[in-house]
Amino acid sequence: MDLFAEIYDLVLDALGSMQSENILPKNIDFKNVTVELPRDSLHGDMSTNAAMVLAKQANLKPREIAGILIEKLKSDARIATIEVAGPGFLNLTLKKAIWLDLIPQIIRLKSDFGKSLIGGNKKVNIEFVSANPTGPLHVGHTRGAVFGDALANLLDFAGYDVTREYYINDGGAQVDVLARSAHLRYLEANGISVEFADGTYPGDYLIPIGASLKDSFGDTFVNAPESEWLPKFREHSVAAMMRLIRLDLSSLGIRMDIFYSEKSLYGTGRIEAALDDLNSKGLIYQGVLEAPKGKLPEDWEPRTQTLFKSSQYGDDVDRPIKKSDDTWTYFAPDIAYHYDKITRKYEHLIDIFGADHGGYVKRMKAAVMALSGDTVSLDIKLCQLVRLYKNGEPFKMSKRAGNFVQLRDLVEQVGSDVTRFVMLTRKNDAPLDFDFDKVLEQSRDNPVFYVQYAYARIHSVLTKSKKVNIDVSDETLILADMHLLGHESELNIVRKICEWPRLIELAAKHNEPHRIAFYLYELASEFHAFWGKGRDTPSLRFIDEENVDYSHAKIAIARSVAIVISNGLGILGVKPMEEMR
Repeated sequence: MDLFAEIYDLVLDALGSMQSENILPKNIDFKNVTVELPRDSLHGDMSTNAAMVLAKQANLKPREIAGILIEKLKSDARIATIEVAGPGFLNLTLKKAIWLDLIPQIIRLKSDFGKSLIGGNKKVNIEFVSANPTGPLHVGHTRGAVFGDALANLLDFAGYDVTREYYINDGGAQVDVLARSAHLRYLEANGISVEFADGTYPGDYLIPIGASLKDSFGDTFVNAPESEWLPKFREHSVAAMMRLIRLDLSSLGIRMDIFYSEKSLYGTGRIEAALDDLNSKGLIYQGVLEAPKGKLPEDWEPRTQTLFKSSQYGDDVDRPIKKSDDTWTYFAPDIAYHYDKITRKYEHLIDIFGADHGGYVKRMKAAVMALSGDTVSLDIKLCQLVRLYKNGEPFKMSKRAGNFVQLRDLVEQVGSDVTRFVMLTRKNDAPLDFDFDKVLEQSRDNPVFYVQYAYARIHSVLTKSKKVNIDVSDETLILADMHLLGHESELNIVRKICEWPRLIELAAKHNEPHRIAFYLYELASEFHAFWGKGRDTPSLRFIDEENVDYSHAKIAIARSVAIVISNGLGILGVKPMEEMR
């Protein structure tokens, strides 16, 4: 079903034949040979760089290789024309029937169209969101949540065995701050006036937690010392926050497979086991780090520390894993956590962090490389900030959380589907402007609307066809005579549809779900353009009661577009709309 893969295999077979004829050396490397879309559609359906990338290895001119390659390829029944372009690129045009014959297959496959086996059922762990359990999720978390979930859907579609994981940061000092803040709300619930000092969490979301603490403990801890209530309040508050976070995620349709507690790493030997592994490899030592470049922090002093040789694995400097007071640095439990993932037999790890974690990438990759012996890969994706706008102006919503805009505020304003799609209209490492007016407007400038409108239009075609007694069941459309078609605008849609399997593999290879959103917009554009031509050219309209066979063929194209849009929106976590209001 992937024509690009088929033609790629054809090119490789031809190159192999050239090897057997001693035209190309036996040890030549084909790994950089590609079959891609040409930059200009006027240059054909596909383009290969084979002659260009092999010329140096073969000690031949690119056009020499290209000329021989043409002779090998031109006899294939799928190819209409082959031309040499520029210094040696080959541009291929396929016969129209090759494209058209794929439409019935797409309808037959339905939701399986585009699914790939490239993942080979490899175990992949995607850690995302992982917000501190100190409050509801905010707008910044929303982008990481949507990106992570869409990536998980994409990799699952591409044949990977995917686990969605949330790392609960419940082992640090911030949890104590949460407990103290909850204690203030507890005092309020007991009728005591309080003030929130700097560094506490003043958000209204702690009011019900304070009330629930009063229900559980009455006034027992109103005058009690902190040592008596802090552990209980910490446990109670974290549990309440995680219930709140689960509800936030659920409002976006996100379900985690695993919630992993940082606290579970302490006092269980897991941190020690990870560091013992590194030590056994000679990667832990006592040493003194060089002073930071630039202005020195006031509290910096040269001192002997326990260090991990992360610089051996691409990091800028070695990293401390133990403080001078013999407690762990924040990096130590993170090492242990990733060691645990490795011991759970994941073959590929993906961490999705906020933009402020850029300095963390190299050290974490170094740790995974060292712990796994470079057998487990780690990809870290950074999600840039989201800027809120209304009418083109920076927009500040009410902050019920105290000092940030909550995820639920966003979802309440525009809905889950719009939120998810818009969050994927930019690559993760590019800033995103979220304009409340633009994301709801009904125009081609709004990709959410434009894609959904294409799907709704197709649904209307199917509905109207039934009203005039044209059978548009999948069983009938599969049997449509596609060779009745041939108009260039029809073929343009078909070609775009047939890019879908290749697009899935490229997006999965690079862990880039935003490619799905981009592609769906392009597909919708092709469909809307064809729809517009039907206004001026009656023969291009989908429904022609006088020529039912031709209608079936055209409607089969529309049905295929709907299948791809539905599959693509499914990966993005968006429901297709059959009607637009």
